[in-house]
Amino acid sequence: MSTSFSSAHRLYVKSLYRRMLKNELDWVVRRDVWRGRAMMVRAEFERNRDVTEPRALAQILERAEACLASKLHPDPYIPPSMPGGTKWERNIPPTIAPIYDHTAAVHH
Repeated sequence: MSTSFSSAHRLYVKSLYRRMLKNELDWVVRRDVWRGRAMMVRAEFERNRDVTEPRALAQILERAEACLASKLHPDPYIPPSMPGGTKWERNIPPTIAPIYDHTAAVHH
């Protein structure tokens, strides 16, 4: 089955889907509860899967973006070792650089 949508469109829809799932996970930490919400998000995407008219599709995507923007979590979960996480740059390994020889340096 061939579709007329570009790869950029497919990447955009995948990105939107992942952002919606991530936002649901920000609100609900328990995976068993999150799974039900994830299935509802998937059902919404599946319901609009066969839409091929560009204007209708643009409206659907615009509504989805607006819905996501209105439901964004104010304090999203950040994995500890990722930038902005609680362990980011903790215990950084020493730099691999030549050791500065203080005794050989000329003191003023």
